[in-house]
Amino acid sequence: MIDLSKLEKDLISEIKLNTIQAKVFLLVTCNGKMTPRKISDELNISFNEALKTSKELLTLGAFIDITETEFEAMHPRFTAVNMYRKFCEREHIEFKRNKTVDNLGVILEKPYDDARTK
Repeated sequence: MIDLSKLEKDLISEIKLNTIQAKVFLLVTCNGKMTPRKISDELNISFNEALKTSKELLTLGAFIDITETEFEAMHPRFTAVNMYRKFCEREHIEFKRNKTVDNLGVILEKPYDDARTK
């Protein structure tokens, strides 16, 4: 069983996502594409917060927008590193290998694939 709270902490500490961004990212990564309504219902947050957070995750390189109303996570091996690279650019930090970030992608790969091959 995957410890989502540990992954959430890693996303917050290493990539500087906020708590809601981390929760939305993990939800969509592990369950497949979702609408802001579904995200808001699953996480018990407002529709507007779900929509705003999904759009932020688009900007951060975590999501792709399938349609105006659906968001999907990209493959976690790519996404974790991509978000970390963008974080480094924003913070003017040298981008180099980060084992914690690499492990996020590895750990999330199975639930990501499982959610898309039901």
